Amino acid sequence: MKTVLITGGTAGIGLAATKLFLQNGWQVIMAARNADKGTAVKTELAAEFGAAIDFCQVDVSDEKSVAALHDFAVERFGTIDALVNDAGIVVKGRLHETSLDDWERVFAVNVRGTFLISKAFLPDMIASHAGTIVNIASVSGMAGDYAMTAYNATKGAIINMTRAMAMDYGPLGIRVNSVSPGPTNTAMFPQKMKERFSQNSPLQRIVEPSEVAAAVYFMSTDASSAITGENIPVTAGFEIGTGQPKQA
Repeated sequence: MKTVLITGGTAGIGLAATKLFLQNGWQVIMAARNADKGTAVKTELAAEFGAAIDFCQVDVSDEKSVAALHDFAVERFGTIDALVNDAGIVVKGRLHETSLDDWERVFAVNVRGTFLISKAFLPDMIASHAGTIVNIASVSGMAGDYAMTAYNATKGAIINMTRAMAMDYGPLGIRVNSVSPGPTNTAMFPQKMKERFSQNSPLQRIVEPSEVAAAVYFMSTDASSAITGENIPVTAGFEIGTGQPKQA
């Protein structure tokens, strides 16, 4: 039985991925900052999936916390076959309106967190000459947004970090890819904006968390064995246009 560790695994895209891996017979460790929520989600899922699910509290920006997560995961399930770096936060504002604290906070979670989690688990993957890492980026790392400079910068960093990691670790049997969701129907998405965002999609809708989870699962399995260093957009076509208005 294979094992996946999913940061941010208790809500939104991370929770959708957690459920999908469990439904396909994987063991899953969810990792997130909120211990109470994590314990509650674990209890709910364990009613259906038993010992295949576990939870560990972590601050992905803290090296000691990440080291403790690594030790917990290895003791609990042994080999971690797949790693999904989903933990992330959003900071909004134009650059001159963004405080240094907010800039450093979003980089600490989104970029440093991806770095620390990957750094902790890569030695085990190197030793077994196998493993996959999926980093959750964003359409906001592929192009710019209004008043989201800091967030754009973190997600762009993750996409290029993914490419560099794929080059370094491919010869060691490890694949690294990123998945970039477009506007996604999670609790963080402002529901009053759904219709407006949908107008920019050829499918006339935003993305569901389960659709992003499907891409994450695919990139974590042997079905994607020839894919590494790629960024996979799951956007309902949100980013494919030039931005010109519809003519007729």
